[in-house]
Amino acid sequence: MELTATYYQLPNIFIEDLTATKTHISDEQVLVNECINGDRIAQRSLYDSYVDYMTIVCLRYLPNSEDAQEAMMDGFCNVFKNLARFEYRGVGSLKAWMKKIMVNQCLMFLRKRKELVLQEEEIIASDPVMDTDAISRLGIKELMQIIHELPDGYRMVFNLYTFEGMTHNEIGTLLGISPNTSKSQLHKAKTMLQKRISGMNQ
Repeated sequence: MELTATYYQLPNIFIEDLTATKTHISDEQVLVNECINGDRIAQRSLYDSYVDYMTIVCLRYLPNSEDAQEAMMDGFCNVFKNLARFEYRGVGSLKAWMKKIMVNQCLMFLRKRKELVLQEEEIIASDPVMDTDAISRLGIKELMQIIHELPDGYRMVFNLYTFEGMTHNEIGTLLGISPNTSKSQLHKAKTMLQKRISGMNQ
């Protein structure tokens, strides 16, 4: 199955809702129940509604499009497998639940490939200040490419903190590292990003 979205289409990588979610069935609870009952039309509708957004989520963590596609498809398999456990908590709760599954799938993918190695590190005093003016002068393609060039550990922590809104305690629990190591990885990621962005604007 072909990917239907790429990171080149992002309007703003620092906006949470990176792509609008299409709605084929207005009531998510009805859609979920029909999917659980094996309704193929409902299952296809759920997939079509979220595939673009989940593709972008996976591309944040896995720069290679084939890897991102593989993780996304495995993620959707887990979505349908565990849909009966989903608890509807209002508009957006299904999307957030699915997104968490996709992020975990990307993490599992990196661990399986043994590409995600995180060493315990000491906390660094303060984060560098990102030059928003320099960022605004770059195109989306350039920004995403810079993020993709980060080491896997730095990119994972940066994405979890910036895009998923996770705390360092939550990131530490997810990745099996201390909160201080998470803070250190984020600091180094921001430092690398700032240097690359500054260099591209000179």
